[in-house]
Amino acid sequence: MSIMIYLDNAATTRRKPRHVYRAMLYESIFGGGNAGRGSGVLSLGAVRTIIKAQEAAAELFGIEDESNIVFTQNATYALNTAILGTLEKNDHLLVTVMDHNSVLRPASLHGNYSVAGADSIGYVSPASVRRRLTDKTKLVACTHVSNVCGTVEPVREIARAAHSRGALFLLDCSQSAGSMDVKANEICADMMACPGHKGLMGPMGTGILYIKEPQRVKAVITGGTGSESEYMTQPETMPDKFHCGTMNTPAIAGLNEGIRFVLREGAENIGAHEKLLADEFRLNLMNIGGITVYGRGDTGITSFNINGIESAETARLIGDNFAVRAGYHCAPLAHRALGSENGGSVRVSFGYFNTRREMKKLTDKIMHIMRDIKRV
Repeated sequence: MSIMIYLDNAATTRRKPRHVYRAMLYESIFGGGNAGRGSGVLSLGAVRTIIKAQEAAAELFGIEDESNIVFTQNATYALNTAILGTLEKNDHLLVTVMDHNSVLRPASLHGNYSVAGADSIGYVSPASVRRRLTDKTKLVACTHVSNVCGTVEPVREIARAAHSRGALFLLDCSQSAGSMDVKANEICADMMACPGHKGLMGPMGTGILYIKEPQRVKAVITGGTGSESEYMTQPETMPDKFHCGTMNTPAIAGLNEGIRFVLREGAENIGAHEKLLADEFRLNLMNIGGITVYGRGDTGITSFNINGIESAETARLIGDNFAVRAGYHCAPLAHRALGSENGGSVRVSFGYFNTRREMKKLTDKIMHIMRDIKRV
């Protein structure tokens, strides 16, 4: 039986540092307290677990006040909170074609929004954003790295364009956190959202939302916090304002260790390894011929199609020994910009634990597929 080669790290990193598993197990066995609920040893231990993870995230993202870091179930929840918690009925929202449905669907739910375009390699120009800003634009949201083709967007310039019109800037760093040096202040981000289970090497069911000015964002979900319980209104104290209900402390303990692994290894070193594999893979695909490769090779994400064959069929031909992703990757507008709207594309996303040998095995498999096609 062949061992599966996992190449879908843009969806989730499957292999985690061993300390992640250990921390989750330890918290599950010896912890179990409910953070903020009482002054007992277990409850205070859960609070310390959350604070340690906040401190790690603050160090990674260059954030001064760790209390402005909120833990969520995933990036989708974080993005929904940022968007729907910021906007009032008549406020205008500006998003981009390269954004994930976790941004596009809340935009659709809000209703009053515009979409900035991108070129054929998935690059959103600041000029495209400026043209669509209005006096009623309250929030601009943009992905840092396309989850489809890996193109890095000029987010600092987009943030400055937003600020020039008095709008806030929300950065979706789902594909850059953990593989690029992402600093909130350097990017001029008012809010940042990312999952814990991708580049941060944490477990599923974790996400991060950073809010620079929490008073400008209302809580979308309200409930028990363990603080100010005598009032029926949600407290404004951070992070309690957004930490309602029982927190998933075992997962947060694992996320803390994942972030600290990234801090030790260096996010840029991790990203450089992923890009090195992707660069060679892209070149191999181009040399094979008969294959369309999307984007410009900025990161460890590569999307392609075998000409004349739908992405789902290509993934089937590649087989179960390789975990790749075919389809629209929850970013339908990005595929329109790239020219892959008919069936999407096959995405290969390398992670820190992937090897050149694994990349070459996939290349050989695709070469074998192309030889079979040419025989028909």
